[in-house]
Amino acid sequence: MTQTDRPLTGKVALVAGATRGAGRGIAVELGAAGATVYVTGRTTRTRQSEYGRPETIEDTADLVTAAGGTGIAVPTDHLVPEQVERLVDRIRAEHGRLDVLVNDIWGGEYLTGWDKPVWEHSLTDGLRILRLAIDTHLVTAHHAFPLLIERPGGLVVEVTDGTADYNAENYRLNAFYDLAKVAPIRLARSWAHELGPRGATAVVITPGWLRSEIMLHEFGVTEENWRDACAKQPHFAISETPRFVGRAVAALAADPDRNRWQGQSLSSGGLAKEYGFTDLDGSQPDAWRYLVELQDAGKPADVTGYR
Repeated sequence: MTQTDRPLTGKVALVAGATRGAGRGIAVELGAAGATVYVTGRTTRTRQSEYGRPETIEDTADLVTAAGGTGIAVPTDHLVPEQVERLVDRIRAEHGRLDVLVNDIWGGEYLTGWDKPVWEHSLTDGLRILRLAIDTHLVTAHHAFPLLIERPGGLVVEVTDGTADYNAENYRLNAFYDLAKVAPIRLARSWAHELGPRGATAVVITPGWLRSEIMLHEFGVTEENWRDACAKQPHFAISETPRFVGRAVAALAADPDRNRWQGQSLSSGGLAKEYGFTDLDGSQPDAWRYLVELQDAGKPADVTGYR
């Protein structure tokens, strides 16, 4: 492969929260672009998190390597500062640089009470959601940013659910989830303010309707027959694989002019139009425009012109 084929050859990335979903998709596509990718999470081949899911960070690392990069799995709980500090120390010792940081830590799917007011929602679960979605990102930033800014041109990507415009106009499920998904948007602006003068770029990105492992499980389908879920939820037709947002992040990381996105809220579908990449099936699903114009408007499912 040439440097053009692998534009991130020699670059080092950390995808925090890469066990499954968007984090795994991002890690794999950074690997496909040639990067060395450290992947973290709490589920390993010998120990599961409370999710009880089969995906592991070792599997993610293997996928990164198979895609053409170098995957390195490091079990890390990002709520434990000492573990994150050791992680960054290891990256420094082994490579002496950090070019891309992806803050994808989440873990709140099974804690979220849909459409429950704050007095009915479990307070324990709600506060746990906020710790997982916000505290982890702050802990990671605190320890990883000093290494990231040692060289000019670093990239920080916050990952959330929903664009800034969409989340400003729509209440997201409940107070805890709403805060959890708005916070990374504001964090990206904070990082842009703090890192911009030091030569780094910070953005926030959202996938569309993600066909994550958990989402496929909930619909009782696999990636091979995912369209069968459209019989239950027709708008699932706009969904995308985790690799689509991964290609968005890889395109950003390879763009020497990425600073034009400084502090902005971006989406996989929007960046596909900018950079020309596609999902695995060759389409370019534009989920957030679709959600506003069709699903939220109460119109029948029809992806014509949206993918």
